Amino acid sequence: MHGEYKVPGGKLVVVDLEERDGRIADFRLAGDFFLEPDDALDVINAAVTGMPVTADAGAIADAVRGALPEGAQLLGFTPESVGTAVRRALAVAPGWRDFSWELVHEGAVSPRMNLALDEVLTARVGAGLRNPTLRIWEWDESAVVIGSFQSYRNEVDPENALKHGFDVVRRISGGGAMLMAAGQIITYSLYVPATLVAGMTFADSYAYLDDWVLQALRSLGIAAEYKPLNDIASPEGKIGGAAQKRLANGGVLHHATLSYDMDGQVMTEVLRIGREKLSDKGTASAAKRVDPLRSQTGLPRDQVIDRFKETFTTLYGAAPGSITPEEYAQAEALVDTKFSTDAWLHRVP
Repeated sequence: MHGEYKVPGGKLVVVDLEERDGRIADFRLAGDFFLEPDDALDVINAAVTGMPVTADAGAIADAVRGALPEGAQLLGFTPESVGTAVRRALAVAPGWRDFSWELVHEGAVSPRMNLALDEVLTARVGAGLRNPTLRIWEWDESAVVIGSFQSYRNEVDPENALKHGFDVVRRISGGGAMLMAAGQIITYSLYVPATLVAGMTFADSYAYLDDWVLQALRSLGIAAEYKPLNDIASPEGKIGGAAQKRLANGGVLHHATLSYDMDGQVMTEVLRIGREKLSDKGTASAAKRVDPLRSQTGLPRDQVIDRFKETFTTLYGAAPGSITPEEYAQAEALVDTKFSTDAWLHRVP
């Protein structure tokens, strides 16, 4: 069995192993990481060999950590990444390039249609009716998008939202509210089969699915990093955040919104950002929490998007794709029956 795991911001971890009588046998670790002393590699191999194949990633990481000699240095990987690679080997998890990817970037639609497309395209990937897809959003009006489990009245000031021209909509994924001003942010969605993140913890899958955009941002001169659970940031501040929804049919939605030219003052007026949240982020002002891409790159929004598309295509061999008339029709039906209804918007009052 063979498993690979690219550590977000780090190195590639590769494992090969066999299963004998319910145990891991002939375990071999490899990769482009750095490890000192040299014989620590044999120590790791011995620590994992003999473990039950049912051991989770945490138990494998604990075994590796406990066996390492004092003073051992792991650079570009961690005991947890070894555990993840082992679980992916045992699950026979595919890598990014084992799929035929499509990249979709079409004309602007309403925020509600974008949300409905997320649900439709995720379901179709899960059902095997569409290739795994990266979709770049475009939208024709501004909106506040609240998380699936957020309270409408706790998160949004309706009067100020109306005053500043923001519709209020609810998405199917969890996480926090996003102020999505038309032309001022970059939002993308990944629709992937659950097998791509097999063997990973929920938290690990976030960083794994956004590693490509960190590489794109770094190529633009931004020292981007992932801050658990779901923030994309740089030394200058937060850039954006991600959210996920996993469907019962095996489809996974992972989407992220990055600020290009955010008005922090408008954000504080439209969103009811509580003191606890600001304290947790270690900031005194909500307006300072969002650091726009425009100030860090000096590039027009469309050029930043082009770099995102180039990076994803180069890494994973994506081909240009499109949304079918059938998919648009399904999404339009969902807008009418779900995303435009008060029952959905106020399902958490």
